[in-house]
Amino acid sequence: MVVLGGGLSACKGDSDKDGEGGAAGSGARGGPALDAVDSLAVKGRAPKTGYERARFGSPWADIDSNGCGTRDDILKRDLDGVKFRGGDCTVVSGTLAPDPYTGKDVTFTRGRSRVDIDHVVALSDAWQKGAGGWSPSKRIALANDPLNLLAVDAGPNRGKGDGDTATWLPANKSYRCAYVARQVAVKKKYGLWVTGAERDAMRRVLERCPQEKLPAGGGPTEAPGRFRAR
Repeated sequence: MVVLGGGLSACKGDSDKDGEGGAAGSGARGGPALDAVDSLAVKGRAPKTGYERARFGSPWADIDSNGCGTRDDILKRDLDGVKFRGGDCTVVSGTLAPDPYTGKDVTFTRGRSRVDIDHVVALSDAWQKGAGGWSPSKRIALANDPLNLLAVDAGPNRGKGDGDTATWLPANKSYRCAYVARQVAVKKKYGLWVTGAERDAMRRVLERCPQEKLPAGGGPTEAPGRFRAR
């Protein structure tokens, strides 16, 4: 979970806006997300020892070199009615219409925002399921990958913490299939494992929507060498 300030099915975050650096993309999808669950390794949760946000680099690094930080890339992708301050990078206002986690519209105003950018697979969860042993460049890539990022209502996002599918799901039930499919996609892309309880929870959700496709796209799994993390 990362803080910015502040009835849906496929949702804006899972529409044709999935792409490199948060820009509009092809919306490509893989096979059924349910099938992909069984491709994930199952292990116990590793200790959280050594985890800190800085191990994933400085927040919102411009790893795609488009001149805008990742935070603003995702705001541009996920908000409607976006307005900028000077140029087309710094988002100052817009509307999350609707928020995928609640199904309600949320207004974004820079400096007093009720919108967060959520790591769908939380960085702490990733640390305990493989990322603790990664190179810094791979951790930086995960933290800034548009596939793993959604603009969402700040309230439920902060309640999520570092929960996985077994411990937290959006209150908006119509978005749960898309949400879990995205978690599966991120974990598969980066080679993160799941716990047995997490795998079973993923199956329970996706068995209700067996045709839900696995999201694809996002950034590369290694950040450019100029970026550093602890």
